[in-house]
Amino acid sequence: MLRHWTILAGIGALFAAPLAHAGTVFTPPSGCTLNMTVQMRSCQVANYYTCAGDPAGDQWISFADGEGEYFLSHIDAETRWVESVSLYSGELELLDAEGSADNASFSALLSEGRDEYDFVTRSNTGEAQRFIGLDELTGEATSVDGVPLEYCRFEMRIEDDQGNYQATRKGMQLISRKMRVFFGATEDYQNSYGDRSSSNDTPVSFAFPGEAGFAAATPEYDCDMMLTDLSPLLDHPSKEVVR
Repeated sequence: MLRHWTILAGIGALFAAPLAHAGTVFTPPSGCTLNMTVQMRSCQVANYYTCAGDPAGDQWISFADGEGEYFLSHIDAETRWVESVSLYSGELELLDAEGSADNASFSALLSEGRDEYDFVTRSNTGEAQRFIGLDELTGEATSVDGVPLEYCRFEMRIEDDQGNYQATRKGMQLISRKMRVFFGATEDYQNSYGDRSSSNDTPVSFAFPGEAGFAAATPEYDCDMMLTDLSPLLDHPSKEVVR
């Protein structure tokens, strides 16, 4: 649900915690427990953690690239975009659940194979964005590093608060029924200026407590490649960042 702007105080406290991990080990904020580390394509690593003060089913995801941690995502049990924080710009986005026509539902996706949504986020810069789209299971399954996953196609249209077209995102994701999360795969992006980009954030390896690679803060894959400019995606680097 939408939290009032008093949440900014909580975010301030979160930033005061050790979020920038200059070394090779990720340490979650005080009161939080790290549960999983995922190495992905495109020179990214994600650390998933839960915090004692959050509602049951909520998760935080910290994303880092070759230069360090750059994005935080907070999702709930339905994978709704509760909060997202750009560590580069300091921009904070909150879900306006009450002002949204149709909030995303992971439960509906699992039970019906398809979930349509139409929701709004509002940022601390005064910007509002509307996301209209769908997630749909393809019926295909796979396994990555022993973790069962299912393919899910998605497409979304992004508008400003005046209804003006801003961007389109579409592609393929992977989901885990057990963990109730989306993982990135391939995505195509186009904005109102005609700029286009493609990304591949497919997970390559998973590490859980006690396993090699758990709590890694440094990405391992594709870091020696010249990557496509993903600047249009920095606010939402991949869909699983905020779902």
